[in-house]
Amino acid sequence: MELLETKLILALFLPGLLVVFFTRVTFHYVVGLLLTLALIAASVYAGYTHDWILYVADALSLTVGFWYATRMVNEARKNEEEA
Repeated sequence: MELLETKLILALFLPGLLVVFFTRVTFHYVVGLLLTLALIAASVYAGYTHDWILYVADALSLTVGFWYATRMVNEARKNEEEA
């Protein structure tokens, strides 16, 4: 049970942080989302994620991370236009 709790905590935070990180690196939020989805798909294929609650936590974190990355990029573009 302890391993599931650790995976759940990581699934709640890591995908969202990865979306934001990849967005900062590539300067495009869709590319950040796609790269993160590819990493999650690879971990599912490798067998690290096998419980439905982890899928839900990954999806929730991806959604929040994508929302934040979109907001971050739009704010940066708005500030760039003002300057």
